[in-house]
Amino acid sequence: QLQLVESGGGLVQPGGSLRLSCKASEFTLEPYTIAWFRQAPTKGREGVSCSSSTGSSIYYADSVKGRFTISKDKTKNTVFLQMYDLRPEDTGVYYCAAPPPYATHLQATCYTGRPDQYDTWGQGTQVTVSV
Repeated sequence: QLQLVESGGGLVQPGGSLRLSCKASEFTLEPYTIAWFRQAPTKGREGVSCSSSTGSSIYYADSVKGRFTISKDKTKNTVFLQMYDLRPEDTGVYYCAAPPPYATHLQATCYTGRPDQYDTWGQGTQVTVSV
């Protein structure tokens, strides 16, 4: 089955940048929609960004629009989340996730409002934005 591994988190000052990576175990990313979620210490898990399997649907949370960019390198089976102008409120554990293959509506629409609809998750990578 699909396995996902995140990397690239760390400690950064406000205004700094990080690039997160989500490496997939499958031979190709072609069938998969990949989303990024984050969870702050005292908040629930929220959707940050998503890239559909077709590439036709791209989602960014309002709080990160203009600062974060999601991209794929299919030759490396990796999805990236490039984060600029990081703010303390961006602090949290960042996860990449994929919906099940039968969830064709999620594959197409890249909806992140229901994290429970995603059944494959990475282990998470910590992002801390602090002076």
